Amino acid sequence: MTQSTTALIDLHTHTTASDGSCRPAEVVAAAKAAGLAAVAITDHDTTAGLDEALAAGRELGLEVIPGVEISVNGGPTGSMHVLGLFVDHHRPDFAQAMERLQEARAQRNPQIAQKLQEMGVAVTMDMVRAHAGGGLVGRAHFAQALVELGAVANRQEAFGRYLARGKPAYVEKYRLECDQAMALLRAAGGVPVLAHPGLLKQPPTALEALLRQLASMGLEGLEAHYSEHDELLTKRLQAMAGKLGLIVTGGSDFHGAAKPDIRLGTGLGLLRTPASLLEPLRRRRDRIRALAAQ
Repeated sequence: MTQSTTALIDLHTHTTASDGSCRPAEVVAAAKAAGLAAVAITDHDTTAGLDEALAAGRELGLEVIPGVEISVNGGPTGSMHVLGLFVDHHRPDFAQAMERLQEARAQRNPQIAQKLQEMGVAVTMDMVRAHAGGGLVGRAHFAQALVELGAVANRQEAFGRYLARGKPAYVEKYRLECDQAMALLRAAGGVPVLAHPGLLKQPPTALEALLRQLASMGLEGLEAHYSEHDELLTKRLQAMAGKLGLIVTGGSDFHGAAKPDIRLGTGLGLLRTPASLLEPLRRRRDRIRALAAQ
């Protein structure tokens, strides 16, 4: 199926399965209402929302791309995010790896709560779980609980004062190594893509060196179109991807009410990810699966 170059897609969204505020079916319905040609569900370290999203896509006649966003060790800040697009989330080895990542998050969360309590912030895990709505608990839900308690004014202050790396309630979490994540995603038939490379805030030469290293591990794509990338950065990333033989993708990083300024498909208002990028993405998917079948 070939999409019109005027149609738009969003290949980076989050649901209540991780730290978004909308259920998977609601994200799909919103994507349909927005006129998008396709949407990918890419929750953090979990694929729990994919079956619901795929079912909604079939019902509404919208292409839903099963995905995930995995935190990995490495990069200039010590960690990076890798998207896996078109993953076969029912593969037993892949599902087991996601379970291990979720268990690591579950072990981290009480430690964050304890640190906050030791600082006099009366947060409890029950309060945090209530904000997760039955989904995977993460720092975003702690931020919501802190706002509810009146300990901070908003999510940004919660991270800035307590929850961000280097702040007093931050707890390091288990992450896969880059090569492990690439191998895991590729074994599940997925296309590994570096998420929001502009947030790494690296000069072009350093970023290119990093991308070459990641490509040697199995990286296939670069999220050049992103809510916080301006036009100049997007063009630079597109050129870099072309130079290195990587495909280009794009997405809003939609979280619903958790990031109210970011809209599905259009991000902060200027994001435009053309549906013409789907065909190269599918070709990479098919090549990865053909190699795996050999």
